[in-house]
Amino acid sequence: MTTFSTPPEHVTRALRERIEIVPYDPDWPRRFEEEVARLRAPLPPESIGRIEHFGSTAVPGLAAKPIVDMLVEVPSMSEVAQRIAPLLQQRGYEYFWRPEEPGLPGIAYAWFIRRDEEGRRTHHIHCLEKGSSEWERLLFRDYLIAHPEIAAEYAALKQRIAAESPEDRVAYSQAKGDFIARVMRLARTP
Repeated sequence: MTTFSTPPEHVTRALRERIEIVPYDPDWPRRFEEEVARLRAPLPPESIGRIEHFGSTAVPGLAAKPIVDMLVEVPSMSEVAQRIAPLLQQRGYEYFWRPEEPGLPGIAYAWFIRRDEEGRRTHHIHCLEKGSSEWERLLFRDYLIAHPEIAAEYAALKQRIAAESPEDRVAYSQAKGDFIARVMRLARTP
């Protein structure tokens, strides 16, 4: 696995893209289902398991970035690097990954961006192994669906942050951290 001292151009571009929060689009669930079929078509059946719609576009009524987030179960991160990434890259997906530890081989996390003809992001595909703690993201989604008042609070927060840092995706993600942590604590409480 190659490590980069300077991020590849597609990584730098992705980090600087403008953040736009839009009203809920009832078409997002259909776009999720279409992408499930698009992903399953070229990949060997044993390469992917369950696929979940998560994130703000999975919460009815919630304002969001117009990008459908998906969690895709994979057998291993090496399967992503060796089989899945080449197939999806041939179809125009951008491949991103984080190493397990700086300087050591191996992937801890992998995801893809799919774009439309104009170059706008349409989907984020996050690859997770079956036992990954990242599956807990579904608790956040489910809590927001069950608590529309908390979802509305989240929408207002995202709109404020996007207005303050419209081209800084790292700052945008970090600024949501405390809210997400609070909701996750609530979601884990029986």
